[in-house]
Parts: sequence; structure tokens; C-alpha cells
Amino acid sequence: MEEELKAHLEKFVCLSNEEWEQIVTYFKRVSYRKKENLILEGQICKSNFFVIKGILRKFFINEKGVEQTTEFAIENWWLTDTFSFLNGSKTDFYIQAVEPVEVMQVKREDYLNLLEEHPKLEKYFRCIYQKAFAATQMRIKFIYNYSREDLYHHFSTSQPEFLQRVPQYLIASYLNFTPEYLSEIRRKSIS
Repeated sequence: MEEELKAHLEKFVCLSNEEWEQIVTYFKRVSYRKKENLILEGQICKSNFFVIKGILRKFFINEKGVEQTTEFAIENWWLTDTFSFLNGSKTDFYIQAVEPVEVMQVKREDYLNLLEEHPKLEKYFRCIYQKAFAATQMRIKFIYNYSREDLYHHFSTSQPEFLQRVPQYLIASYLNFTPEYLSEIRRKSIS
């Protein structure tokens, strides 16, 4: 299980076996059940989660009481509430398992020690955060620039694995659609 994390790290930095043996001690392997919450609104997000198997989602509950999904994480992706994790502040989000999930979890204290002891991982996390920031920029552009139907079609062609694994109501939540509207778009696409 740790091998997935090692392989991901080595896409960005070179590690000796000795370095890896030290690095892996900062992480804990944890499993979560489907629909189990890893973090609740109002808590401090004390961990960053690397997905080994399964899917996580991050969401908030809007003023109408509706869950609004902001992010998904599948295998080899990270998920946390970055602001809460780095600043030790209360989160406005929930993080939940969409399906049974196995993660490599690093706690904030361990994360900070890890970066201090292994400066190579500063580069790794910088690269990860840059990619995440770029993806967020593109998502915002698509939200402003695409029609709702085009937004769905772009999502379905760029992230087809989500359509196979994530329930339709969660995809609708992520795209800021009602499930009924998403069903209508999908019906039009088939006919």
C-alpha cells in the first residue's frame, strides 16, 4: 500500500531507499467506510489524505441546507482543507468517503516535521499544490465560460472515471446542478 505513495513521490523527487524508509514513518494507513466522514464542519482539519484506493469528496452545506461538493480525490490524489490544515483553524467543510477508502494520512505536526527533515518533500508538495491551483483556476474559468451543458460535457470527457464511480447526485452537486437537471442533460446526450 505504501508503494503507491512512494511511486507518486518519485514522479517529482528522487528518493533513496533510506530516505523512503524514514519518510513512510510519518504516515499512517487508515481505512474509511463508504459515507464515513473524515472531517466535519467546525473541526480543525488535522490531516492531509493521500488516496490509495477509493474516492473522497470535500463539500460544504449551503444556506439552503444543500450539500455543495467542491472537490473529489481518487487514487493518487491528495485531499484536505488546506487552509484549516496549515493554519489550525476550524473548517467550513466536510471530507467524506464516496466509496470505501484507504488512505495514507499525515497529521499536521508530522507534515511540518517531514518537510523540515526531508527538504525534497518541500519540492514535492510545491509541485502538488501548483498542479491543484492550476486545476482550480481552470475549473473557475470553465464555470464562468461554459454553458451548463458544455460544463457537463467537458467534465464527462476530461474525467470519465468519475461518471463510472461517483453517484449522479454527487456529480450534480459538484457541477452546481440539481440531479434532475443533470438527468435531463444526460438524456439529451443519449438521444
